[in-house]
Amino acid sequence: MMQISESYNQKNSLFNAMNRFIGAVNNMDQTVMVPSLLRDVPMDDAEDVKAVRTANSTDYFHQDGDMYSSYMLLKSIRNDIEWGVLQGDERRKDKAGVTEVPRPETEEDDLEKQFHFHLSGLHSVLSKLTCKANTLTTRYKEEIGCRN
Repeated sequence: MMQISESYNQKNSLFNAMNRFIGAVNNMDQTVMVPSLLRDVPMDDAEDVKAVRTANSTDYFHQDGDMYSSYMLLKSIRNDIEWGVLQGDERRKDKAGVTEVPRPETEEDDLEKQFHFHLSGLHSVLSKLTCKANTLTTRYKEEIGCRN
């Protein structure tokens, strides 16, 4: 069996970024024993993600959002990564009417450029979401008085 060492490129792969995010959300989920304590607690950290936008420009993180809405959103995104994104009618039922508008493809589209653009964007968003999950976990511990 060939052993593969983790190089710089592997550490920054999309797969590893998704695993870091899922791990951070799982840690957050295990730490937050009483999610209702997060209601009305502002996310006022210095590295706050002001907005993560979907293809239809729906804001996920609002400046005025509380920790509870961030908690629920992070769990929802984790579920989308683990179980897949719902399509069509299923999406409308579960996401309260948020639907994607498909972009028409032309022969001039450079698929490789599109792939790299979206891969880079996804990696960046996953890194920010991972930070958000870690920050929320730390803030929750501070709110309940746990300093570890």
